[in-house]
Amino acid sequence: MTAAAPPRTTTVTLAVTGKELVAEGVATLTLARPDGGRLPDWTPGSHIDLVLPNGLTRQYSLCGDRWDAHSYRVGVLLETGGRGGSSHVHEQLQPGHLVGVGGPRNNFPMVPAERYVFVAGGIGITPLLPMVQQADLLGADWQLLYLGRSRRSMAFLDELAPYGDRVVVHAKDELGPLDLAGFLGTPAEGTRVYCCGPTRLLTALETACADLPPYTLRTERFVAEEQGAPARTAPFEVELARTGATVTVTPDVSVLEAVGSAGVEVLSSCRQGICGTCETGVLAGRPDHRDSLLDDAERAAGDCMYICVSRALTDRLVLDL
Repeated sequence: MTAAAPPRTTTVTLAVTGKELVAEGVATLTLARPDGGRLPDWTPGSHIDLVLPNGLTRQYSLCGDRWDAHSYRVGVLLETGGRGGSSHVHEQLQPGHLVGVGGPRNNFPMVPAERYVFVAGGIGITPLLPMVQQADLLGADWQLLYLGRSRRSMAFLDELAPYGDRVVVHAKDELGPLDLAGFLGTPAEGTRVYCCGPTRLLTALETACADLPPYTLRTERFVAEEQGAPARTAPFEVELARTGATVTVTPDVSVLEAVGSAGVEVLSSCRQGICGTCETGVLAGRPDHRDSLLDDAERAAGDCMYICVSRALTDRLVLDL
């Protein structure tokens, strides 16, 4: 019998070295290796997968000092209607506890630009905070619009205060709704707009940026975009190139579930196609991309897919598993 391939994404065990309530419903965790060793480098926009003691895996953006080689920091919003990940972090996880960590990986990279406009909605500040720090370090022209229900619920205001009027804080309970299109205006040539926040904010910003050059706006989502029906409803075959096994994916299961039933472990988190944890290489066949991450060119290339949601256009896929 052929030995099973190792898990595609490995995790390391880190210790919680700090926990702080930084806003109403928002806690930060500081993580480090138990032996004090160096952690993998990361870039603004990166996230990690937190494998919690209760068995849940959740994705959180890195929001600490990227030049600190020995610790990671993440911010976690307590979601009362969530699936239990954030409540475990807030109510159970304490300094000294151990957690599994996958990554870091970056699906929201900060690219060179003459000018940046950052737009954060609530906990969406977490991936943008390191971008602000990077833009300032590089001497770039930048501005941050930070939207929230109230100042009490908005994390990291103290860290943003030294930037002065480059940071516009808009608390809805004080100022009411914001005219987003009016604030944005017509960005100067060479501007990149980065936004992370709830769907309604992303939709409004996409509308405001509709006439701008392609790729001006880059977004990171909390919730997957709505998808139509799969391209095909018939079962299809998935060959696992490393093991030589073949599994049948029926309409009622995902590719992730099907390969898991064959004994191949692939770390996953969101199960919505928004976090990138389960990215898998495609060696043959054409995927039916159903994620909210890949752009048109990446979809056309067809050399990777997110197997928690994406399926097949062809009768057979060969995956790098």
